[in-house]
Amino acid sequence: MLTRNCLSLLLWVLFDGGLLTPLQPQPQQTLATEPRENVIHLPGQRSHLQRVKRGWVWNQFFVLEEYMGSEPQYVGKLHSDLDKGEGTVKYTLSGDGAGTVFTIDETTGDIHAIRSLDREEKPFYTLRAQAVDIETRKPLEPESEFIIKVQDINDNEPKFLDGPYIASVPEMSPVGAYVLQVKATDADDPTYGNSARVVYSILQGQPYFSIDPKTGVIRTALPNMDREVKEQYQVLIQAKDMGGQLGGLAGTTVVNITLTDVNDNPPRFPKSIFHLKVPESSPIGSAIGRIRAVDPDFGQNAEIEYNIVPGDGGNFFDIVTDEDTQEGVIKLKKPLDFETKKAYTFKVEASNLHLDHRFHSAGPFKDTATVKISVLDVDEPPVFSKPLYTMEVYEDTPVGTIIGAVTAQDLDVGSSAVRYFIDWKSDGDSYFTIDGTEGTIATNELLDRESTAQYNFSIIASKVSNPLLTSRVNILINVLDVNEFPPEISVPYETAVCENAKPGQIIQTVSAADRDLSPAGQQFSFKLSPEAAIKPNFTVRDFRNNTAGIETRRNGYSRRQQELYFLPVVIEDSSYPVQSSTNTMTIRVCRCDADGTILTCNVEAIFLPVGLSTGALIAILLCIVILLAIVVLYVALRRQKKKDTLMTSKEDIRDNVIHYDDEGGGEEDTQAFDIGALRNPKVIDDNNIRRDIKPDSLCLPRQRPPVEDNTDIRDFIDQRLQENDLDPTAPPYDSLATYAYEGNGSVADSLSSIESLTTEADQDYNYLTDWGPRFKVLADMFGEEESYNPDKVT
Repeated sequence: MLTRNCLSLLLWVLFDGGLLTPLQPQPQQTLATEPRENVIHLPGQRSHLQRVKRGWVWNQFFVLEEYMGSEPQYVGKLHSDLDKGEGTVKYTLSGDGAGTVFTIDETTGDIHAIRSLDREEKPFYTLRAQAVDIETRKPLEPESEFIIKVQDINDNEPKFLDGPYIASVPEMSPVGAYVLQVKATDADDPTYGNSARVVYSILQGQPYFSIDPKTGVIRTALPNMDREVKEQYQVLIQAKDMGGQLGGLAGTTVVNITLTDVNDNPPRFPKSIFHLKVPESSPIGSAIGRIRAVDPDFGQNAEIEYNIVPGDGGNFFDIVTDEDTQEGVIKLKKPLDFETKKAYTFKVEASNLHLDHRFHSAGPFKDTATVKISVLDVDEPPVFSKPLYTMEVYEDTPVGTIIGAVTAQDLDVGSSAVRYFIDWKSDGDSYFTIDGTEGTIATNELLDRESTAQYNFSIIASKVSNPLLTSRVNILINVLDVNEFPPEISVPYETAVCENAKPGQIIQTVSAADRDLSPAGQQFSFKLSPEAAIKPNFTVRDFRNNTAGIETRRNGYSRRQQELYFLPVVIEDSSYPVQSSTNTMTIRVCRCDADGTILTCNVEAIFLPVGLSTGALIAILLCIVILLAIVVLYVALRRQKKKDTLMTSKEDIRDNVIHYDDEGGGEEDTQAFDIGALRNPKVIDDNNIRRDIKPDSLCLPRQRPPVEDNTDIRDFIDQRLQENDLDPTAPPYDSLATYAYEGNGSVADSLSSIESLTTEADQDYNYLTDWGPRFKVLADMFGEEESYNPDKVT
């Protein structure tokens, strides 16, 4: 095997001018006539005139891949014509894999591969060879480049790089329907032998599917494969190289094929009759049962539409499709009554929404079933004969008068008696009563239409056998009007007539209103009262449309003679009994221009009889205002002068606040009195005369001996100053500290009797005379009390 794979022809290279002839690939010859070993001859130097013998020129070696021998694999031999076999020539090797993959014998030029090679990893190696003189180290000829190719062997099996595969094909497809194409890749050399020629085959999945051995296309092999019978198929595909021959390598993959659904099955009811039961009290629109038709298809092919076939009983029910379960939901369309009809029968049709025309020949894609519904009896509340009762009653109808009745019946099989009562939560519960057995409604109070024209309340009916079962109905009672109020003028009118008015002129149109309400509408009539109809200045013209006009009867009116006219108008209604009222209208005479436009109706007409004009009135009013201003100014000056006069006598010496009846100026008021006298007794001996008023002739106080100066204030200030100097929290700059000190007492001691140790009778008030004229009144008061004391023995 090695000899056959490595055998190559021995070529001779002709020398031309002493240089190596470039190696060119030549056509391959028959190996039988060539040497058995691979040799590349390196040409030496020859004479330019020497004839060169032609031969085969090779520039490549071959080495077998995946060599597993114990010795290095022999590749070939390099030889130079200058090598005479005397050991003077040295061969060198450089390039891809030199020294690591390939080695060369420096003396003989033999090349060996020292490790196993893989063509799929690297298919060829490019190297350079040279012959060097051993003694001179000089090249005997230029470098020669050659190639070592790795010869392929079948060491790689085909591989499906995209496997495993997933594919689908519609069910019921014909034979040969395309499913999927698979592809296997072989890493071996496709140009050398059959190592990379792949053939496909099915190992598992027959007889349902087939595969093209060259292209790998999978197709259906059986007709009418039904998804409802089998949906999933797993096909095992094999790819084998060497053209599928014995000894070739193989690879496999799995193809999962799913049959997709088509609408090839109609819906079918599992049974032909469905029995349902529903209570008669079920509300309209409620679901009373479900039926279902089975469709083995999937997805939209299994969507079912249900319809009720027109016929007996179908008008009371409706059916819709539940999109999640594909069930037919039967709903109540009209109310049921067990006493009227106890059972209903109708047919329901189920059909597919999405049809496939390819399967129309298989028959209609729909099915029909019968539905029988039994109505269950339920104990129901009483039923009123009307949904709404409307009644009428005249106002002021006597209490206890029956105005109507309601009726409710128990329609169940075992009929029960009914009791009636008014829903006391409504507003009109106190105005009416109802007979609990008969259902008659009567008035409970006098009604007034003008107060409430309509009453709306509810009446509840309950079964005697089951009071919890009740029904309710609304009652509407309209209160009819009785003519009890006379008509009146609707709004107060301000009527005016011009002095130059002509007879027959309408100066005002009036209308009337009546608090009564007549069903046919009121009709009012207007006329003058009988006493005013004698020589009237005005008259009333009835327009017969519930309005009337005030008409003049004189040729001109005078404000000087009479400014106001009072006209009594009688208004009657048309109801029974007839009601009337007399309304007095006030008519004012005004001055108008020639066109009848009112110029003035003001109060100057009062002064016209005395001959005063408007300018005179303004002058009189101005004089009155001036006189009032003078009087007010005079009174103000007198009051101010009175404040500046001393109001008391010389003997009335009291505190200035009471004496002058004014408020002091506080601590900043230094003009009223010298406040220092209250703090320093020495000031008492100084001037005690007030500086803000004119002084009176007062007796000077007695001179008291000087009192020694108190040192308590000085000690207080020194103590506070020392504390501030020793304070560690004091600011590091000059600051002003202010203290308030009232002293340690008065030379007069306390005037309060709270802390006195003796009784009032034991007090001696003679010392008050020593305090000066300010305390003279106080001393006289206590002195008089002491002299008048009846308990004192003289």
